[in-house]
Amino acid sequence: MATLDTRVFFFSLCLILSKQATSQLDELWLVGDDDDDPLRALQTRHARREEKCDYSVGKWSYDETYPLYDSNCPYLSSALSCQRNGRPDSYYQKWRWVPKSCSLSRFDALKFLGKMRQKRIMLVGDSIMRNQWESLVCLVQSVLPTHRKKLTYNGPTMSFHSLDFETSIEFCWAPLLVELKKGNDHERVLHLDSIEDNARYWRGVDVLVFDSAHWWTHSQKRSSWDYYKDGNKLVKAMNPMVAYERGLTTWAEWVEVNLDPSKTKVIFRTSSPRESGQKCYNQKHPLPSSSEPHVPQQSRVLKKVLMKMKYRVYLHDITTMSAYRRDGHPSVFKRAMGEEEKHHRFAGPLPDCSHWCLPGVPDIWNEMLSSIILTKAA
Repeated sequence: MATLDTRVFFFSLCLILSKQATSQLDELWLVGDDDDDPLRALQTRHARREEKCDYSVGKWSYDETYPLYDSNCPYLSSALSCQRNGRPDSYYQKWRWVPKSCSLSRFDALKFLGKMRQKRIMLVGDSIMRNQWESLVCLVQSVLPTHRKKLTYNGPTMSFHSLDFETSIEFCWAPLLVELKKGNDHERVLHLDSIEDNARYWRGVDVLVFDSAHWWTHSQKRSSWDYYKDGNKLVKAMNPMVAYERGLTTWAEWVEVNLDPSKTKVIFRTSSPRESGQKCYNQKHPLPSSSEPHVPQQSRVLKKVLMKMKYRVYLHDITTMSAYRRDGHPSVFKRAMGEEEKHHRFAGPLPDCSHWCLPGVPDIWNEMLSSIILTKAA
C-alpha cells in the first residue's frame, strides 16, 4: 500500500499539472472565469481540452512543395504581387510553419469550403487584414470553375462567392473597428464609444475574424483623426493605448450584446509586425527563432480586454512567428520596377515593410485559421 506521504506527493503533482494545463488553454480561448453554471463550465473545459493546440510557438521550415497557389492569382492586388513587380527571388514563398506542440495541416481548399458550405466568413480590419483576405481567396479559388465564382461589393465590404458551395469569403474595411467621422468644422473625430456604422455589416456572419492595431499607433503626423470623443468628452490628445483599450471595450460590448455564440464564432488575430526604414530591404531568409516572444503593447491590451469577456473569443496569435519573416515583405517591390531601380537601393520607392508578398506569410496564417475552424476550435 502506498504511504500517506506518497499519496500526498501524487495529489500535489496532479494539482500542479492541472493548473499548468488550464493556464495554457486559457491562452487560446480568452473568456471570463465567472461562469456560474457548473455543467456548462465542465463541458467548456472538456471542449477546450480537445481543441488545445498553440500554433503560435514553433519554427519556419523550408519546403519546396510551397507555395500553395500560383503568384498569378487574379485576385491579388498589384502592391502584393512581388513576383509580378520584379522581385528576383522566390525563397520567401517556400516556408511552412511547424508548431512545437502539434501539427498544422496543409491548407485543403475543398475541405475548407465543405466546412463553410452555406456559410459566411468575414475578415474585418485594416489593409493587413485585406492582405490576409486576398491570400484566403487565392487559396480557395483555384478549385472552383471560372463561371462558378464572383466578387461583389457593398459599402466597405467586398465578397468572394463560391456559387456551388454557397460560401462567401468577405472583407470589411474597419481599421479602428469604432467610428471615424467628420465633425461640423470638417475635423476628423474618432468616436471611441460608437461602432454601429461599421458593426451593422457584421451581423448574420458565421465566422468573424477581427484585427485592429496599426492605425492606433500612427504618429501624430500620420494620424487619421484630429480629436478623440468618448461620451460628451472631446479631447485632442490621449495615450494611444488608453484609446485602444477604450475602442476595444466598445467592440467587446457590441459582440456580447449583439452576437449569439451558438451561431457566430469570433476570432481576433493579433497584430502583424512591421519594420521601419530599410530593415526588410533585400532580406531573403527568415530570422533565426529566438526564445523571447515578440509581445507588442497592443497584444497586452487586447488580451486584457478579451479576458474580461464572457463571449468565447479565439485569440489567433501570429505576431512572433511573423516577426521572424522580414524577408516576406514587399519592400521596394510594392510596384513594378525598371531594371535601373532594381539595382539602385535608394532610387526606387520607399520600402513597404508592413504588408506581405503573396504567396507568402499570410497563407500560413490562413492554414492556421482553417485548422482552427476545421477542428471546431472556433
